[in-house]
Amino acid sequence: MPIFVVGPDDGEQSGGGPIRCRIIEDGSHTEHRLGLIEAMVPPGPGAPPQHVHREHDETFIVTVGRLRFTSEANSVEVGAGSCVTVPAGTPHTFSNPFGEPAKFICTLTPDLYVEYFRDLGRLPVNEQGLLDPADIGRTMAAYATEVVR
Repeated sequence: MPIFVVGPDDGEQSGGGPIRCRIIEDGSHTEHRLGLIEAMVPPGPGAPPQHVHREHDETFIVTVGRLRFTSEANSVEVGAGSCVTVPAGTPHTFSNPFGEPAKFICTLTPDLYVEYFRDLGRLPVNEQGLLDPADIGRTMAAYATEVVR
């Protein structure tokens, strides 16, 4: 069949720390033009540091709960059904300071950042189940991404 289907219980589980990811499309079916993940974000700490992607764009579609997206000093809170587009070169992060879990679908164009989520799963976590920000920064750097200080 010329189409590829990933069911709701399929895909590759990945990610590290409290944020868990399901890789839905790793780029192997799109000639690496598009990667697609679903992320589950529990309330509390564990958000990625604010960062800039140099070689890919991201679009986040919130499907469950609410998230806070931050770009530089500006923040916006978005709920299920909202779409947030982050062009390459734009500082950003997201967090869940709310009391309920949130979930989003994220497009990665091109797909080069999919491997980042696999790498996060190989990083150690501390006693609170969080990743070391320095480890995250080093991992991001391998994928043309810089932490914004």
